[in-house]
Amino acid sequence: MSEIRDISLAPSGLQKIEWARRNMPLLDGLEEDFKRSRPFEGLTVALSVHLEAKTARLCQVLAAGGARMRITGSNPLSTQDDVAAALAAQGLEVFALHGVSEEGYAQHIRLVLETAPQIIIDDGGDLVTALHNEYPQLLGQVIGGCEETTTGILRLRAMDRAGKLRFPMIRVNDADCKHLFDNRYGTGQSVFDGINRTSNLIVAGKTVVVAGYGWCGKGVAMRAKGMGAQVIVTEIDPVKGIEAAMDGFSVMPMCKAAGLGDLFITVTGCRDVITAEHFPFMKDNALLANAGHFDVEIDVRGLKALAVEVKEQRTNIMGYRLPNGKWLHLLAEGRLVNLAAGDGHPAEIMDMSFALQALSAKWLSEHRNDPFPQKLLPTPPEIDRAVAAKKLGFLGCAVDRLTAAQQNYLGIGDGA
Repeated sequence: MSEIRDISLAPSGLQKIEWARRNMPLLDGLEEDFKRSRPFEGLTVALSVHLEAKTARLCQVLAAGGARMRITGSNPLSTQDDVAAALAAQGLEVFALHGVSEEGYAQHIRLVLETAPQIIIDDGGDLVTALHNEYPQLLGQVIGGCEETTTGILRLRAMDRAGKLRFPMIRVNDADCKHLFDNRYGTGQSVFDGINRTSNLIVAGKTVVVAGYGWCGKGVAMRAKGMGAQVIVTEIDPVKGIEAAMDGFSVMPMCKAAGLGDLFITVTGCRDVITAEHFPFMKDNALLANAGHFDVEIDVRGLKALAVEVKEQRTNIMGYRLPNGKWLHLLAEGRLVNLAAGDGHPAEIMDMSFALQALSAKWLSEHRNDPFPQKLLPTPPEIDRAVAAKKLGFLGCAVDRLTAAQQNYLGIGDGA
């Protein structure tokens, strides 16, 4: 049983998935391995990730390994209905609709969890949070899970500090092959894909304000600079502030940047980054976009309350006229602009991230009886290295190997 928009959309979704498959060789190889080894035989995997073509490939790969897949999206606006239909047509259980209400989204999370999954694959922490709060009776049979994004890791850390996290979760987001590439290059490119296709405006010559200089913020700032923008970074961490300054960007508080920016992009993982305190000082026709997981970084409620007129400007752009006569334009309702207004990260990037997810889930299955003194686990380093080595090969590159003498010199050889 699935709950999707329209099964007749499946051919379009299958076409998208096939295009992704052609550009995701790591997952292709894992699919063949999993067909032989069946690491998830007899297990139910609950997955909440932005439901588009690359995610569909991950679902197919896990299913090839024997998993019963229960699938939903991780954002009401990032689900692609034709992709959801394609997975349902292949016999996977999908509960996702583009534009679903908050209540409907929460119900889809529940439907995924009610089958008592053994492995969780989460993007933002909604599955794990709902499982702990609403289905405590199911916690004992969960082997573990994997978290995809920074916001989810922050929520998991809070649960862990409070002693509430009841099963091991692998911090896939913190793997080198995730944050160094997905967060930096994937976010950097996909954010501007979403902004440019939605606004049809040039970036060159504009002042772009990037809120947050983590790996995602680094990628966004780098791409903005490369497209000819002047870039201002806002931060709360002085170390990251120095890094941004030494990377060639202006660094200042948001209260000062508010009056200078033409385009604002929040990517902090926090809330209330741009608020009613800042809106009146912004330029006429400033663009506001969010690239953090949840729609709380830009105070959308505060913007609505302040506005004297609200008018749709283009698809996915809502204009708000302030009492001072200036118009501010909010993209994609303040949700993830790269997915709510675009197709998300490039396939080659997600090939690495989802290979990490698949191999981490396999590792959990293989170590289901191991005692874990900690609930938050790093991605096993051998998985990180294996993904990196295979990706290098697909890029036509290779690295040197240490000689025995070099290993001994470094204290890692047999003779050390």
